[in-house]
Parts: sequence; C-alpha cells; structure tokens
Amino acid sequence: MTAPVFRIAEVHCYERPMRLRMPFRFGVVTLTEAPQAFVRVRIVLDDGREAWGGGAELMVPKWFDKNLELSNEDNFDQLRRAIALASEAYLGDKRARTAFGHFAEHYQSLLNAGAERGLNPLALSFGPAQLDKAVVDALCRVLGISFYDAAKKNLLGIAPAVLAKELNGFDMDAFLAGLAPAARIAARHTVGLVDVLSGHPHNVNDGLPESLEEVVAAYGHAWFKLKVGGKIDEDLARLVEIAAVLDRLPRYRTTLDGNEQYDNLDALTDLWNRMRAERKLTRLVESIAFIEQPINRKYALARDVSALTRIKPVIIDESDGALTSFPTARALGYAGVSSKACKGLYKSFINRARCRAWNDAEKSQRYFMSGEDLTTQAGLCVQQDLALVSLLGLEHVERNGHHYVNGMAGASEREQDAFLHAHPDLYERSHGVVRLQIRDGYLAIGSLNTTGFASAAHPAWETLAPMKMNKADTSR
Repeated sequence: MTAPVFRIAEVHCYERPMRLRMPFRFGVVTLTEAPQAFVRVRIVLDDGREAWGGGAELMVPKWFDKNLELSNEDNFDQLRRAIALASEAYLGDKRARTAFGHFAEHYQSLLNAGAERGLNPLALSFGPAQLDKAVVDALCRVLGISFYDAAKKNLLGIAPAVLAKELNGFDMDAFLAGLAPAARIAARHTVGLVDVLSGHPHNVNDGLPESLEEVVAAYGHAWFKLKVGGKIDEDLARLVEIAAVLDRLPRYRTTLDGNEQYDNLDALTDLWNRMRAERKLTRLVESIAFIEQPINRKYALARDVSALTRIKPVIIDESDGALTSFPTARALGYAGVSSKACKGLYKSFINRARCRAWNDAEKSQRYFMSGEDLTTQAGLCVQQDLALVSLLGLEHVERNGHHYVNGMAGASEREQDAFLHAHPDLYERSHGVVRLQIRDGYLAIGSLNTTGFASAAHPAWETLAPMKMNKADTSR
C-alpha cells in the first residue's frame, strides 16, 4: 500500500497547567510547574475521508534554551511560538502530502523562521514535533490501523534521504518492516539533583514514594538515571550517597546525565577518574551504560570526546537540535543520540536508521539510541513516546513524570477514567488518581497497539484552555 497523501485542514492548540508534587532539579533549573501543550489536527484525504488526531507534550523551561537571561515564562512563550509557526506553515500548505512529506517540506523553512525569531533549532523543533504526532494520530485513525502498523508498512511515507543525504540507498521500507515493538519496557528512574535519597522526608505526605529508597521499594526499578551538577566534589559525594542505596539491590544498571553542566572534557574526565578511584562507587561505576550530554551545547559539538567514549559511550541529547547534529557528533567520537518525542518522531526514525547503517558499514554495534524523558505526562504524551521508543527497539526508557507529578490529577475524572478503561495494563487508580502502573520496574504497554497513535482515548478537549499566543505570534 502506498503512503496516503492528505491536506491539513484544521489545527487547534491548547494547554493545561501542571504543578509538580515535588521539585525536580535538572541542570540549571528546579522545575515546580509548567503548562502542558496539546495539539489537535484534522486531516482530509483526497477521497474525502477525514479524521482528527492529537498530541501532547510538557513545555519544560531551561531545557530547549538554557539562556539564564530568559525567564521560565519566556521559555514557555518560545515553545508556543514554535507551535504557532508550525501550525501556520502546515495549514498554509494546501498541497496533499504524506505524513512525512508535510514535515520534510517545511523542515528547513521553519528552522529559518525560528532563527529569525530567536528560536534555536531545538526549541523550534518542538512545534513541528507536536503537529507531526497529531497528524500521525489522525492518519492512523482514518485508516483504522495502529501506529505500529502504519510505521512498519511505511504508510507515513518516511524517505530519510530527502533530509539526510548520507542515507541515500538505505532501504527504509525493509528497516521499518523489521521493527518489532514489545509488550513491556523497563522504566529508568531519574534521580534529580535535589531528590531525597533515603528515609521518608514528609515533604509531600501524599502516600506516594518521596525518596529514592522508597521509589525502589514501591516500583522495583532496576534501571536508574543519575544527574550530576558540574561541581566535582559535590557530584562525587552525592554519587556515593546514591550508591549506598542502590548497592542494596542484587543488580542494577545506570546512566549518567551531565545535563550540559561541564564546559570541557578535562573536568568530566577528572570526575570519572575520581569515581573509579572511590571504593564506595565500584558497583555504581560498573553499572553505567553510557554518559548523556555532559558538555555544554556551546562546546559539545566543537570538541572531540573520543578519549571518554573509549571508556564509556557518550551520547548527545540537548545538542541534537537539527538533523545534521548526530552525524556531526559521530565525527567527534559520540556513540549515541537520544530519542525524545518532543524533538520530533521523524528525527528519531532517521537517527535510528543512521545507527543501523553505520553499524552495518563498520560491522559493529557501536552506534545506538537511548530513550530519554521530558517529564512526559500520563495520557497522550507518555503513550506516544512509549510507543515510539518501543517500536525503535529500545528496552528501557527514562520515565520521571510519574514520580514528580501526581498522575493525571490535572485532568477531569471523565478523562482519567477514559484512559484507565482504554489502557488498563498501563494505568492504575491509586491515592485517588489515575497514574502509571509500574511493576518490577516495567511498564506494560501492550494496549498501545491500538487504532491511532498509541491511544484509544483522547483528552477532554473541551476542558482545555486555548493556547496563550499573546507573546507567541508568528510576526517578526
């Protein structure tokens, strides 16, 4: 079956305020609240069939743009502006295209428009990423198929060489057909920089886990993501405290997230050498699978990291702003790149294809993709991200929204019940709210194999507020 072409007839943008149940410190920000963006799109096929689709993502400050001169509100407005620009571009194009065709047609012009309005490539990408998820959801619904089937049969029309010339000749159809999503995936728990590590601090007192020790007991995680803050002595001391908790487990694996807190490789190498020399960190050091974006993006793609990668693989995350970023990083010794739906699902597909092509060419398994989080919220947001990383073959993914936020507390009872009824393997109702259900460290995701983009339920659109576009218009 040929990938269908269609017009984008309507785009509606909404948001919902979200407050964390406990502060989440990563990099230069301690997050306590942020709006969640929702996008709803109507597509029309040439034969007159039409359908609505949706997507959602938290608008996290100080991740897309870490300029300290910008307030959190400024960051929110940047992401609203990115959505507004993408909406204008997609709606203004009256030509029928494939799902991927809509993305590819506007990719470069949106980057240019974003740059003219002060948006870096990572922030700008947030806009089309949301439109594309909603478009894919609508396409799957009009065809009556799942996201998995639509991708495996390439009904999205993904042609990577259009935007990634080095993949010219790569058999994308065969690659997609060979993908096999799993029925469950390991949840990698994030240990933030201000998280309490042991005991019960009584900071929230909502009956849910507050400390790392309680999280392990409640959810059974065996994978963890450990944040470091760029101050070697403090990072080393905190890692020792974390190891004191994790070493009680019979087995565990970790990843180390630098969140751009180091300006050079020398400082990071010093941390690593001191970690290896610390007897109390022996098991923790052995457990580390890779190091994530340790160097500030201003320097990350300007300096070679091969010396560190030979010890532990290093990946880019925040530096993955444009489709050219991963090849640039590869030339500097980086071995991997993150998948985040907030950066765009087509970027994930293209980068995953690159890993396959480069590994085949080198007859190795050097290049890989990781699954990382942007505090994805229960509902469309987390489900679409889970489906994407599972289809790409990832066996574990960072999940932290379930810990720092009180489940679906911000949604109506009707919306909560709809998602619980549609996906009883993924959710449970506890402490008065529908929330992710994690058992023995795993998320059951079999129900995501449903008509649409990984969701048999939608938000209660009428309860959402129109997106605040007062500072986010597309004028220069």
